[in-house]
Amino acid sequence: MPAAPHPRAPRSLRHPGAGAGGALSCGGARRGAGTLAGGAGLVGSTARAGARSLVVAGGGIPGLALALALKRAHGEALGVTVCDPGLPAGGARQRGRAYAVAAGGRHLFERLGIWDRIGPARQPITDMVVSDSRLADPVRPVFLTFAPAPGDPEADAPEPFAHMVEAEPLLDALITAARAAGVGLAPTGLLRAEPERGAIRAHLGDGRALRASLVVAADGAASRLREAARIGWVGWRYPQAGIVATIAHARDHGGRAYEHFLPSGPFAILPLPPGGALGHRASIVWTEREADVPALLGGGPGEVLAEIERRFTPNRGEIALESGPSAHPLAFGIARSFRAERLALLGDAAHVIHPLAGQGLNLGLTSAAALAEAVTEALRLGLDPGGPDVLRAYERARRFDTLAMAAATDGLNRLFSNDALPLRLARDLGLGLVDRMPGLKRFFIDEAAGLRGTPPRLMRGEAL
Repeated sequence: MPAAPHPRAPRSLRHPGAGAGGALSCGGARRGAGTLAGGAGLVGSTARAGARSLVVAGGGIPGLALALALKRAHGEALGVTVCDPGLPAGGARQRGRAYAVAAGGRHLFERLGIWDRIGPARQPITDMVVSDSRLADPVRPVFLTFAPAPGDPEADAPEPFAHMVEAEPLLDALITAARAAGVGLAPTGLLRAEPERGAIRAHLGDGRALRASLVVAADGAASRLREAARIGWVGWRYPQAGIVATIAHARDHGGRAYEHFLPSGPFAILPLPPGGALGHRASIVWTEREADVPALLGGGPGEVLAEIERRFTPNRGEIALESGPSAHPLAFGIARSFRAERLALLGDAAHVIHPLAGQGLNLGLTSAAALAEAVTEALRLGLDPGGPDVLRAYERARRFDTLAMAAATDGLNRLFSNDALPLRLARDLGLGLVDRMPGLKRFFIDEAAGLRGTPPRLMRGEAL
């Protein structure tokens, strides 16, 4: 599918590489907003005079994880500020959402002191069952499971390859830990960032300007900092929408997740911690043709629940809607570069992928860990943490892995959303072969866990 054209930055926004006067801008600011805590260049900062500093535009999970990791590693030697108008709302801005956090992400949160704080909000995924069928088929044969295969040396004591984690308590824990560590939390947007000699000046929506070594654009898929830097974007809309809901059910899920590939797209049932009206809960991530969504969700709660029940297997007894459903258009996108002058892209500002593998957040966390590692190595060598060598190292560490995951999720979506019989037979044969080959199966389990190759130190549970 051809790439959709990316909107060009206005002529008034100069490319930062064009000279010291080049400006990057980010919207979403609120005039007059105060600060929540001290940070780089802010009153009450814990950074000593003359210290290096870094500004993160965007207070989502990857941006907060990066800020906390760097502040814990460097203390007063590095000022760190996170600016986001949504910070005062805390985790409530993602209420009802849940993320699949791979084993590598768990290692990062353990190292940051977050994991134990969110105990009641996390549920290990002990197995993933994959089926491929039509909606009207009387049975849904299982072609692949993520349980360790017989003969796998790790079968006796496997590490969960992922946990489902509720977003609201995770965000709240990150904000609390960042504030305690001395990260500046500014509840305002970053209007623009102007590279100058040896630094970059970040202009906040409350009228202040922070002089920093590096600005990190973690401001989402529609990143204005990325656009202002004129970093190209390759992307397109899928003719699909993602429907998200939380379901209460009567029978225990046992930590098992299901992904049913249907002609319209995958229907995932992801286990959540106990609770709800019926004692047990699951997160539904349901992909449908975008044109069909109004009819599917346009009825009353009973009709919506009936549509979910048509797709909801195995039998978990009585089910009920706990929250949602809400529908969101699905898209693919990746930045042509992850860097500009004293600017690094992070999270959805750098890449947007299909949710079928649940890897979007994990890509962002791995990038946060890689950027924290590159900045840390520069600081320990007495080098500029926002210099071109640091940003090149960050891009080298993340670009290939990100491109590979983006291509894989796009390809899987196209393969499994096609109901042609030859394709169905070929993909089902492939899934069955993987399920019967312990070595290959372990490869895919470790890939899903984020443990293949040499991940950044934090993703291995090591200190920076």
